[in-house]
Amino acid sequence: MSGAQTSLSFRSNAGKAVGNQKLRAAMKHAADTFGTKRIDAFAPVADVEAMRDRASAIREEVLKNLPRYVDQFVASATRAGATVHRAKDATVAKEIIRKILADRGARRIVKGKSMVSEEVDLNAHLEAAGMEVVETDLGEYIIQLEGEAPSHIIVPAIHKDRRQVGKLFSERLGVPYSDDPQVLTRTARKVLREKFLSADAGVSGANFAAADTGSLVLFTNEGNGRMVTTVPPLHVAILSIEKMIPSLADFPDFIRLLPRSATGQTITSYVSVITGPRKPGDATGAKELHIVLLDNGRTEILGGESRDILKCIRCGACMNVCPVYRTVGGHAYGWTYPGPMGLILTTLLTGMAKSHPVVDASTLCGACVDVCPVRVPLVDIILQLRRRKVREGFSDPKEKAGMALFGKVAASPALFALGQRLAGRFWPVVRVLGGKDVAGRMPAPAKTPFRRKAP
Repeated sequence: MSGAQTSLSFRSNAGKAVGNQKLRAAMKHAADTFGTKRIDAFAPVADVEAMRDRASAIREEVLKNLPRYVDQFVASATRAGATVHRAKDATVAKEIIRKILADRGARRIVKGKSMVSEEVDLNAHLEAAGMEVVETDLGEYIIQLEGEAPSHIIVPAIHKDRRQVGKLFSERLGVPYSDDPQVLTRTARKVLREKFLSADAGVSGANFAAADTGSLVLFTNEGNGRMVTTVPPLHVAILSIEKMIPSLADFPDFIRLLPRSATGQTITSYVSVITGPRKPGDATGAKELHIVLLDNGRTEILGGESRDILKCIRCGACMNVCPVYRTVGGHAYGWTYPGPMGLILTTLLTGMAKSHPVVDASTLCGACVDVCPVRVPLVDIILQLRRRKVREGFSDPKEKAGMALFGKVAASPALFALGQRLAGRFWPVVRVLGGKDVAGRMPAPAKTPFRRKAP
């Protein structure tokens, strides 16, 4: 569930998150684990940089010719037996899907994890129409029971530990409390199995779409992805238009890059390629396949200075290394997409007026650029958005005045030296006034500034 956007409250959201010790501990453990696993997964790969170059070039080629690849995909998918729908925005996409399901009398819907469906707030729309929508990815199922939105695009319940999940399952499912991950997984499996077998339709996203064959490609680690797309008689897939890849032959590098970047795996448990509905003689597959291609502002982004964000393959690696995300978690950003790629997409897709505080949610350290598998210039785009924020008048007047003052001080060696002396003298006061969770966590000024140290 996406709910109302709260990006304008990013600073207060972040302040609350910093004070949540359970959240901080869960985020640190998860991000550290993913970081270590990513390093280990890439260690034996000799041609990592060449792979990144090739993947980046493929994504660049798609952006240069996106309308052509979308048209080619539509034609190929149609030939394969799928029905393709184009949606200009979230409202149209939701209504297309509601109508497809309603016209076929579908009441119980099982869903695979899809950030695009979160972007358009699909679940709420279908539930308002009287349909039961069940998230079947374990993390998504957990947060659906809790009534929360995902806090990570790959691991939506990253902010919860096993004790919190055990308590949630005990309260909502009426089972004995346990914090054993295996017991919790078996509990979810038992509940969801009945949902799969009685579902009228399955809804999924897609990681990529091959223009030459009209195929959908899904990377998943749980059997729910296969169940959602093959067990119900009707499968509806929703994906944004930039997910195009010219050909299935272009996938080998992405198959090696995406899992390593996302979860530190050499390959995900399942890589599914879906081309049209079930054919005569096929043992599995939906009898009817509908594909909804969502624009929702992508065409406008494609024509702007921040177009390179559309190269993103949603691996989440930039979040795992971002010091801001690792500190405040995903919910602080106030919308569907958190972290470095998320603050960019949030601003571009919802508008500067609704999201300008999150533009500052980056230290500009560049760690996100270092790990991006397709070389999205995230720092450059964030700087572009910050300049735009100033141009459009969304900067805090006090902040502007403070930066102007700092600029004058930094430009004068004498004033800068005076500032260093004053900072050292008044730092204890700054710590008290700034609070232990803000100024209290900052390092004290050096007793001897670096510029005065002997060579």
